[in-house]
Amino acid sequence: MSLPEAERFARLRLARADRVGPVSFQQLLERFGTAVRALDVLPDLVRKGGGHGYTLPDHSRIDAELAAGARAGATLLVLGDPDFPAMLAALDPPPPLLWARGDVALLGRESVAVVGARIASAGGQRIARGLAQQLGEAGFVVVSGLARGIDAAAHAGSLATGTVAVLGGGVDDVYPPDNASLYDQIAQQGCIVSESPMGARAQARDFPRRNRIISGLSRGVIVVEAELRSGSLITARLAGEQGRDVFAVPGSPLDPRSKGPNELLRQGAILCEGIDDVRRAFETLRTLREPPADPPFLDGGDDVDAAFLDRVAALLSPTPTPRDEIARALNAPIGAVAAALLELSLAGRATLLPGGSAST
Repeated sequence: MSLPEAERFARLRLARADRVGPVSFQQLLERFGTAVRALDVLPDLVRKGGGHGYTLPDHSRIDAELAAGARAGATLLVLGDPDFPAMLAALDPPPPLLWARGDVALLGRESVAVVGARIASAGGQRIARGLAQQLGEAGFVVVSGLARGIDAAAHAGSLATGTVAVLGGGVDDVYPPDNASLYDQIAQQGCIVSESPMGARAQARDFPRRNRIISGLSRGVIVVEAELRSGSLITARLAGEQGRDVFAVPGSPLDPRSKGPNELLRQGAILCEGIDDVRRAFETLRTLREPPADPPFLDGGDDVDAAFLDRVAALLSPTPTPRDEIARALNAPIGAVAAALLELSLAGRATLLPGGSAST
């Protein structure tokens, strides 16, 4: 059943509100039931949490983003829509929305991500292209990040069978510019997605969110070449946290681009030399880990008093603290602690983290 248009508009507006990230977006929906109601109470929640001067995004700003999407031929997918990708909806927390250009139906098919170094060797690019082609022929959609090197090779190898490019900027932001021709081909034959606003230019802070969507869309992630400190290893770590399979293509110890995959293999990643390794892994009895059940929130009409907010805030530090530890320290219901952390985050006094932790 589709969401009412007013609720879809409200969810886009809530997702674009200051201090509302995926964790607080999900918790606001759970606490108040709809984005329409959450928007009504959001300024009061911020004020009660100790924040000041909070304003919601203007309707005109949201109208402008929707108009830009229409001009680009993009489709808005909002969490709760029937065509929102099920693999992403199962994340804890899921992204609130996606913009998509191209064949949106690809997002509902079984996918495998292929990622790796931007400055890739010719051999690494050949492996990525061949793996992507094999995956496509086996019926998988190939997901990657449209970066130079391994990503571009993976997209090229799967153009004919189905590929999805996840961007850090908006879906209308062609980055890097030298992949403009590949971008156009994917927009025509595959699908381009992003959770960033239309017109947004990719910034360094956007790529971890992009990597989380790459792994979240995929049943497994294959790392071909990557140095130890790289976005590809972040994608692999996120895949493991999401319950996805992590594959690594082994390489020569003399090549620094092999250090990332080789380290993943030491940590228990699945060795990948071809499509047969992927098939064997998927044919075993592997299931996605069930996301932890969220504790019940206070009903939207209930209140958290200022003194309790201050007591919760006093227990926070730069080190992430699980909310159940805070509840034990205060001898308080975990639902009340979760509600307090949400209000503190909206006031800028706390940062909510996936898995139920918070920090200052």
